[in-house]
Amino acid sequence: MDLLSAMRVYIRVVERGSISRAARDLNMGQSSVSERIDRLEKYLGTQLLLRSARVFSCTEEGKTFYEHSKQILDASEEAIISVTHDNKLIKGTLRIAAPHCFGEIVLPEALMAIRSIYPQLHLDVVLNDKIVDPVTEGVDISLRLGQLNEGMFIAYKLGHVNRVLVAAPNYLKKHGPINTPFDLAAHPFIRVKGIFGSEQLPLQKDGQSIEAIPINTIVTTSHWRPMYQLLVDGEGIGVLQEPASIKALERGKLVELLPQYSVPSFELNALIRAQRPIPKKVRAIIDILKQEIPRTLNSKSR
Repeated sequence: MDLLSAMRVYIRVVERGSISRAARDLNMGQSSVSERIDRLEKYLGTQLLLRSARVFSCTEEGKTFYEHSKQILDASEEAIISVTHDNKLIKGTLRIAAPHCFGEIVLPEALMAIRSIYPQLHLDVVLNDKIVDPVTEGVDISLRLGQLNEGMFIAYKLGHVNRVLVAAPNYLKKHGPINTPFDLAAHPFIRVKGIFGSEQLPLQKDGQSIEAIPINTIVTTSHWRPMYQLLVDGEGIGVLQEPASIKALERGKLVELLPQYSVPSFELNALIRAQRPIPKKVRAIIDILKQEIPRTLNSKSR
């Protein structure tokens, strides 16, 4: 058995949470992936995955084997790089996760910079709005906004993403101006699910303590783009990340509400698995992100 190859297949199955999705990633047939896993379990003499009709999960042995397999494959890549003629060569696959809005508006410029420096590196980008441990997420680098929970990761601060309270001019023309924070509750609020779920909007003035202002949510979406379109179309008020709103503000499609107040920004971190040594390709990409992301955020701010 080609054990390293079997490890790669197993890792992808665990990280993708599905044999069919792993098969598509690996350009293999689903039956071939299932056969590889079966043969690996027979070779090891233990069950790695608990299968059911819809989902599967790792056994305790499967979790342990996954962690060690990741370390072994990372070490094998490091070994190859260390003895090649160009030990600066970065190749293989690197998986990056990011939130939807940030990943669509800000991340592409950093990806282009990575590609220009390391053209042989394959980038696998996954967008979701969860804040999870990169070990659980099955990625090499996870870009996350907001307060971090405890987890088996190392965090690198990349800056802050500002947020703006906005409405369309035609909405304000129809419904009247908003002069104080306590006017907000009288207007339909549009937001992404999970944000301001307490029906209170945090606002701050001149660096003072944050106030929790009541809001009236009438639409929630699972993605920021429908919210953006509803706001531009004058269906209500809401908060957008500044990089996503900057063009609409410049073109007059949106206006900032209560500019003397600010919505607290999101802290931006790059998370990697807590491991030593950190793989060379992960270190290299973190260095690029630390340069490119703040530069892009600055270019997309007012």
